[in-house]
Amino acid sequence: MMLHPASVHFAMVLPVVAAACGVAYMATKKEVLAKVTARTTLIAALAMIAAWYTGNQAGPEIFKYLSPEGKEELLEHKELGLYLAIAMGVIAVMQIIGCRTKKYALQALATLLLLGTMVTTFMQGKDGGEIVYNYGMPFKAYIMESKLKAAVATAEESEECDEQVEAYEDAIDEIATISEEVDAIYGNEAHEDENDDDE
Repeated sequence: MMLHPASVHFAMVLPVVAAACGVAYMATKKEVLAKVTARTTLIAALAMIAAWYTGNQAGPEIFKYLSPEGKEELLEHKELGLYLAIAMGVIAVMQIIGCRTKKYALQALATLLLLGTMVTTFMQGKDGGEIVYNYGMPFKAYIMESKLKAAVATAEESEECDEQVEAYEDAIDEIATISEEVDAIYGNEAHEDENDDDE
């Protein structure tokens, strides 16, 4: 089962919390808010790194099942994820240094950068959703279409009925196998054949 979907939620929410604390500190200049901002930003950075790491592990597992457009989108998603993880790490260091040295300007700059990173994270989340729902969820339909087209081409080349039937049976077996592999990756339970239940 992939851990990326779970880790992404923390990477999306924590920068918002950290940014809210940072803005509150900029408005009030209260030391307690400076400390909360620095610590929350550090946790957000760790969450962002975790999201990138889990995504980096999950990517190769689903890459071969995506359409060419989906593969391109996934590579871009991975690259931006790395940049966001690095950016959050740098911002966290800036916040911690600013808090310890009590340099308001450094903390304010870090908060502004955090706001920009937060917006970019939302864009990254949107791209991730597109990969899942536009390219990942319809994978079975995409695979079925390509396999059945290949079966049709093979059947048209053959004049023997048995060979034509075999081409379609092979396509169905391949589709079932790929479906089981992807279900295993996503941690979905295998679907029982309705024909088996009727017996």
